[in-house]
Amino acid sequence: MPEPECDFNEAVWSPSPNHGERADGRAPDMLLLHYTGMASGTDALSRLRSSESDVSAHYVVFEDGTIHQLVAETRRAWHAGKSLWAGEHDINSCSIGIEIVNPGHDGGLPPFADAQIAAVVALCRDCRKRWSVPGERVLAHSDVAPSRKCDPGERFPWSVLAENGVGHWVEPSAMRSGRYFQAGESGQPIEALQSMLSLYGYGVEPDGHFGARTEAVVTAFQRHFRPERVDGVADAGTIDTLHRLLSTLPRFATR
Repeated sequence: MPEPECDFNEAVWSPSPNHGERADGRAPDMLLLHYTGMASGTDALSRLRSSESDVSAHYVVFEDGTIHQLVAETRRAWHAGKSLWAGEHDINSCSIGIEIVNPGHDGGLPPFADAQIAAVVALCRDCRKRWSVPGERVLAHSDVAPSRKCDPGERFPWSVLAENGVGHWVEPSAMRSGRYFQAGESGQPIEALQSMLSLYGYGVEPDGHFGARTEAVVTAFQRHFRPERVDGVADAGTIDTLHRLLSTLPRFATR
């Protein structure tokens, strides 16, 4: 029986049994990027294709740029877990999951290879074109699951993706002294910060209290958009970067 054609014509078909129907016939409108967090790409590919693992992704991108497709893009792969973005909880039904081979934080978070990033760019550009994925919905696993996940991590070169037309990005604001907000604080400025994060899409309730959830969300935001210092403290540079990101979103830029 002939192998199915890959959605991305530069990929190799390596099917996983772990997939299902997208809820309500959803078409994907999000790209969710992960690192594999395992010792090798071979180990990761084996796990994502094992019927006993109950996990999968649409694509796995190796260090040399080789891309394996495991699940058809029309199907719901099992990669996001318990997640939330812009009020939506079933992230698997609206996303294409892309696993990038890297041992992750437990393995020292080594740099991503140039050939690997070039392949990620090409794959994301192709997916975006075919599914009309907005730039601001090219996200990290840590963005949608900030209390659980930290991948693909602060060393992932989001700026390189943006230079090649993938994702939403502004140059991060410089580190500087000034007022900052951190765990345990309460008040209207905290509520304003939470409201901005929520407007961008993060799952945080604007309750005016800088608790564990807000700290996790600020940390996730820094990993993606202000990676110079990832500490969960909302300093002036973090807040300014967030404000400029919001101001350049199409839904706000025209107001």
